Amino acid sequence: MRITLGVTGGVAAYKAAELVRRLQQDGFSVQVVMTRGAREFVTPLTFAALSGQKVITDLFGDSSGGEANFESAIEHIAVAQRTDLLLVAPATADILAKFARGIADDFLTTLYLASTAPVVMAPAMNVNMWNHAATQENVEKLRSRSGSLHHESFVREDGLRGRRSSGSARRESHSHKRPREFGSSRRSRAR
Repeated sequence: MRITLGVTGGVAAYKAAELVRRLQQDGFSVQVVMTRGAREFVTPLTFAALSGQKVITDLFGDSSGGEANFESAIEHIAVAQRTDLLLVAPATADILAKFARGIADDFLTTLYLASTAPVVMAPAMNVNMWNHAATQENVEKLRSRSGSLHHESFVREDGLRGRRSSGSARRESHSHKRPREFGSSRRSRAR
């Protein structure tokens, strides 16, 4: 199974490196796509070394200023066609909003719109950001899309959601339970 891992710009981005390692131990092929924000927390070299594959960082060309060409202009379509699962971890409030609104302004967001593969998102943010009405509206919008999402799941692990503004770690009273999963239907992937 080919998994495309979308890594977004949150403090939890460093945990994605361990996720790549574990997925590969379980026999999965992992291609990493990083947002600009993710690169502020972890370098693409880390993921390239772990996955043994090119890490995609920009929609056109590469982050080193390489010239855009035809291949780079349509790479999101090729990645979308060959992936069996799009896993976004961590999924920031920003990426949830972009996915919910259909904003396609980087490689990960265009890949999301071009893909018919199942999507799993692991939201990771400050608890106040998670509880904000705008974030919850975006989550509900993503959950409710029946014709455009194939088994979209949200897996929320409370320990990944961040810290209080005071800096002390926060776990809710139900944090000892397994992560909650939320889902809705998406059109079946054409094979």
